[in-house]
Amino acid sequence: MNVSFLGGPRPQRGVGVIAPFDFALDRELWRWVPDDVSLHLTRTPYVPVEVSLDLARLVSEHETLHEAVRALNEVAPEVVAYACTSGSFVGGVAGERAMGEAMTRAGAAHAVTTSGALLAALAEVNARRIALVTPYTVSVTQSLEEYLAEAGILVTGRASLGLVRHIWKVPYHDVVAMARRAVGTPAPDALFISCTNLPTYDVIPQLEAELRMPVLSANQVTIWAALRHLGTRAVGPYQALIDESAKQTFKQAFGRGPVPPPPVLPEEQEGWA
Repeated sequence: MNVSFLGGPRPQRGVGVIAPFDFALDRELWRWVPDDVSLHLTRTPYVPVEVSLDLARLVSEHETLHEAVRALNEVAPEVVAYACTSGSFVGGVAGERAMGEAMTRAGAAHAVTTSGALLAALAEVNARRIALVTPYTVSVTQSLEEYLAEAGILVTGRASLGLVRHIWKVPYHDVVAMARRAVGTPAPDALFISCTNLPTYDVIPQLEAELRMPVLSANQVTIWAALRHLGTRAVGPYQALIDESAKQTFKQAFGRGPVPPPPVLPEEQEGWA
């Protein structure tokens, strides 16, 4: 079949993504992206270190960011996102800002980080008191809480797994269980699920419906912030951060109006393996 008359593929806008070497959720990032946007991923160099504060510092060194941005510059993305929560909060608020500056000095047209995107997303949903879910050890979770406190965000409850490897293998039911433990009384303004290597895409709508609050995740806020810079929206199932109708529902929910029933997670469907 001769397709030359079509004139080529649909024009794409580019988002560069810098991920840690052990990042395994490329497909999850793509699920939030509209058809006219392409993700261009690169990874930091491998280091033989478990998930820890030491690893967070290693994968966020400015020289590492510089080399990653230089690799991405060849395809000229309109924005570059650093997709690692711990790597972008380990230096505090000033460290996160310095990372963005280092990326733009290396040639990024615009730079965002996961932890910077988190603060912007919390402002978007008007949340100052949050529950926190992490797969991290106690020390890494505490570092995140310190970053949030520095930004004026209070953590009202938390749940974590203490993992140092293979975070992408955590099933949805463990994420849901942690969320239920983290959210106490009185209810916080929102829930944040940390770590870009923790799967969250399908679980967010269920948790929002069940907990009656906005639920944010690391990958969600990263892509949301990058696409917002492009003047476009992330796509996905009913989520308060990206869906205006969901935001309106939460206005009813906070008044204890009706909330939609939670959707069925893929792993709860018949035949899920």
